[in-house]
Amino acid sequence: MKPIFVAIAGLCIFAANILPTCLHAQTTPIWPDTFLTRVEALALVETLNATLLAARSATFTLDQWCADHKLSSDTKIHAQLIRGVEKPVTAEQRQRLEIDERESVKFRHVELKCGDRTLSEADNWYVPSRLTAEMNTLLATTDTPFGRAIAALKPFRRTFAVDVLWKPLDDGWEKRPPTADHPQQSLAIPPRLFQHRALVIKPDLKPISEVAETYTSENLAFAPPH
Repeated sequence: MKPIFVAIAGLCIFAANILPTCLHAQTTPIWPDTFLTRVEALALVETLNATLLAARSATFTLDQWCADHKLSSDTKIHAQLIRGVEKPVTAEQRQRLEIDERESVKFRHVELKCGDRTLSEADNWYVPSRLTAEMNTLLATTDTPFGRAIAALKPFRRTFAVDVLWKPLDDGWEKRPPTADHPQQSLAIPPRLFQHRALVIKPDLKPISEVAETYTSENLAFAPPH
C-alpha cells in the first residue's frame, strides 16, 4: 500500500504547487498584442471614461462596471482607506470649493475595490460642514466609499480635467495601415489608464468636495471580447 500513499502524497504536493498558478491564470486573462485587441481595448477605455464623465457618482458607475464584466463575485465597490496620507488643500482648491481659509477641509485617500481588484485610486478633499453628522462619522471611521456615504444628498459631478494616460493606438491610427499583430505576446497595459479631477456638488450648487481619481488597468481584468 505504501506506493499508493506515496503517489497520493505526490499528487497533493503537485496540486498545491500548481493550483495557485492556475487560479491566477484564470483571474488574470491575457490580452494578445494584436490590432483587433488594441481596437477593443481603446473602445472599452473610452466607454468607461465616457460613462464616468456622464455619471452622477463614480462609485455606482464602478459597481455596474464590476458586475457587467464579472471582475469579482462581490460586485459592490468598497473603499480601502489609506491612512497616514496627507495632502493639504490649496488656495486654488478652496476657491473651487467656494470656501474661505477658515473653513475646515478633510482629506481622504482611498482605493476603490471590486473584490481584491483596485479599480480606482482617489484623493478627496471634502467640506465637513456641508455634510450631515452621520456622513462625517462614516467617512472618518469606516471604509465606506465617499459616493455611497453621501448618496442621500443626491449630488452630481462636474469634471474639470481629464488626463488620458494610455492609448492602445496612436492618434491617427485610422488613417494608416493596421499595426503588426504579435498574437504570441501579451498586450502591455500600463497600471494607470486615465485620470479625472472633478467637483462633487449638491443640488443647491454648493460644492461638497474635490476629487482626483486615477483609473487602473484592473478595469480590464477580463478576457478580451473576441
